[in-house]
Amino acid sequence: EVQLVESGGGSVQVGGSLKLSCAVSGHSFDEYIIGWFRQTPGNEREGVSAISAVDDSTYYAASVKGRFTISRDTAENMVYLQMNSLKPEDTAVYYCGARYIKSSKYSYWGQGTQVTVSS
Repeated sequence: EVQLVESGGGSVQVGGSLKLSCAVSGHSFDEYIIGWFRQTPGNEREGVSAISAVDDSTYYAASVKGRFTISRDTAENMVYLQMNSLKPEDTAVYYCGARYIKSSKYSYWGQGTQVTVSS
C-alpha cells in the first residue's frame, strides 16, 4: 500500500506562488505515476499534473500549462508541484494520488491541502 501526505498549501494573492509537496511511502516509488488533482465544492476532482516514475514524462492540464511545474526527488520519495502566477480559479483542495504504472486507476490518495488565491 502507498501512503501519500501533502503539504505546502496556503493563502496567496493573485500572481503569487506556492510549492506543494507530496511525501510518498509504503511502496517502491519507481512503479507509480504520481498525480496532482484539485477539487472545489460541488465539483469533481480534476487532474492538474502528473509525473511518471518510470521515464519522468509529465502531464499538465491546459489550464495550468506554463504556470505549474511538477517534479520529483527519487532519493527523498517526494513529488512537488510548483505553482506560479496563481489565479483565483486555482483555489481548491489539492490532492496527490498514486497510480500503479500498469493500472488505469488512481488507487491511493492523500488527505489534501487547501490552496486559496485571493484578488
